[in-house]
Amino acid sequence: MISVLVADAQPLQRFGFRMLLENTPDTEIVGEAENGAEAVRRITDLRPDVVLMDIRMPGLDGIEATRRIVATGGRSRVLVLTTFDSDRYAFAALRAGASGFLLKDIRPDELLAGIRAVAAGDAVIAPALTRRLLDAFADQLDGELCGPVRQDPRLDFLTDREREVLVAIGHGLTNGEIAQRFTLSESTVKTHVGRVLAKIGARDRIQAVILAYDLRLTRPVQHFVPRDR
Repeated sequence: MISVLVADAQPLQRFGFRMLLENTPDTEIVGEAENGAEAVRRITDLRPDVVLMDIRMPGLDGIEATRRIVATGGRSRVLVLTTFDSDRYAFAALRAGASGFLLKDIRPDELLAGIRAVAAGDAVIAPALTRRLLDAFADQLDGELCGPVRQDPRLDFLTDREREVLVAIGHGLTNGEIAQRFTLSESTVKTHVGRVLAKIGARDRIQAVILAYDLRLTRPVQHFVPRDR
């Protein structure tokens, strides 16, 4: 059973989530919060597997609430729900430690799949969407993206192949695309990805993408060499 805390400023939105979760055999809603501060307070007592986090809430917003929840080091993982076309805070939420985000107009089965993925320790954002997200919010990254690669001790633990895989992850490539690019089996790529995440201390693929951008291993699309067709 996956326990979920819903943090959303809109009562009707919370009601809709409750109806969906209560009628799904493997999920349960253990609490609600109407703002970020309440969500942070309730995490300690409820210890939910997943927090469905709205971004725009009065007082403490979803970004800061996510940062504080992740900083506790607890088991709860945050899944941000937002409107990508208008909410320019999505990338900041990922940097704060969210395990992914979904659009609020997704189908119920897609939301449930996202909750299950996050509860299992996976990231929710599809690689192609990750690519578009990072391109759209590249201006929020620290420093100039065109500068030299930044040195980071975490990179020293990577083999040459693992570093190539990290760069490919940063480009938003799927395991299948990485396998094709380096002429590897998908199972081998999956092993490499797991080792990369462990060595750089990333909880999931999203955090690896963000690190690749921060260290300038990856550039926005306008700076990429065009991919082979």
